[in-house]
Amino acid sequence: MNLASHAVFDGPGLPLRIASTAIPDPGPGHALVRILLATVCGSDLHTLDGRREAPCPCILGHEAVGVVEAIGPGRDPAWLGKRVTWTLADSCGACRPCTEWDLPQKCERLLKYGHAPMNDAGMLSGCYSTHILLRPGTTLCEVPAGVPDALAAPANCALATAIAVVESLPPPGTHAVVQGGGMVGCMVAALLHVAGWPRVTVIEPLMARHDMARRCGATPLAPAGADDHLPASGADVVVETAGVPTVIPQGLRLLRPGGHYAWAGMVHPASRVDLTGEQVIRKCLTIRGTHNYAPRHLAMAMDFLRAHGRRLGMESDISAPLSLRDLPRAIDLARAGRHARVSIRP
Repeated sequence: MNLASHAVFDGPGLPLRIASTAIPDPGPGHALVRILLATVCGSDLHTLDGRREAPCPCILGHEAVGVVEAIGPGRDPAWLGKRVTWTLADSCGACRPCTEWDLPQKCERLLKYGHAPMNDAGMLSGCYSTHILLRPGTTLCEVPAGVPDALAAPANCALATAIAVVESLPPPGTHAVVQGGGMVGCMVAALLHVAGWPRVTVIEPLMARHDMARRCGATPLAPAGADDHLPASGADVVVETAGVPTVIPQGLRLLRPGGHYAWAGMVHPASRVDLTGEQVIRKCLTIRGTHNYAPRHLAMAMDFLRAHGRRLGMESDISAPLSLRDLPRAIDLARAGRHARVSIRP
């Protein structure tokens, strides 16, 4: 019997444990993928720390790249042996969010990899594992030749989400500000730079992340005093990727009248925002939230990496891979914030 090894999350404050599960034969439309590299996302840290609910026990991890080892009836056999990444959510393709609202990530029967219970519907559904079983409503994307695993793994969350955020913004203006210089924030900055925004500023307190922001075409600033370094006329767009509500007052100050505020990082319950209706109305602001992405955004992420990935030098911001048994150490490294992503090679 072939077995998959994986790290099991039993709840906040409890140690992760390594377990094994029999590898099933893929059912209709399924694909079995052997994971080459996974990365630790900030939402995984939120779950581990109890700031985000997850069914337990479960296998965490949703950012990864792997090789298709087996497919079930209905999947194109051409996928066998290909290096792929996949949408972090499985959608039914039939409900109103999928068919009418262009929000398959809000499917009425959604399954999110790395956030599913370990039962018959969700076995091998996380990326801190040697294998993952992808369901029929999951879109596969081939990773372009020349794009290393370390760049491809976080693309199915950080980069694809950044593309969904930027897609919702108005056309390039004069100045855009990104609050938060982690992986999502720097990907937003790179996309804005490539899209033709003449000035992109990233506000980030950790100086270790400033080099990454510069390589993405942005000017990094610390939060303290950032207002004094920005044009008095205000920014056309502010994008929040910091994940903390304390940045919102500064973002509102920085926006010009008629500006656009995009929220993408505060995806946890402890994100109550302190603002008044007057602040939004008097400045005629637009506020838009973006959560996850549609399959087209992942395909666009692969195109972006093919064209710009190596030039940005993002591989240097991903840690050297640790083993699955070293996952607790990887989580500690991720919490320290020295790397944009910490990688796991199962």
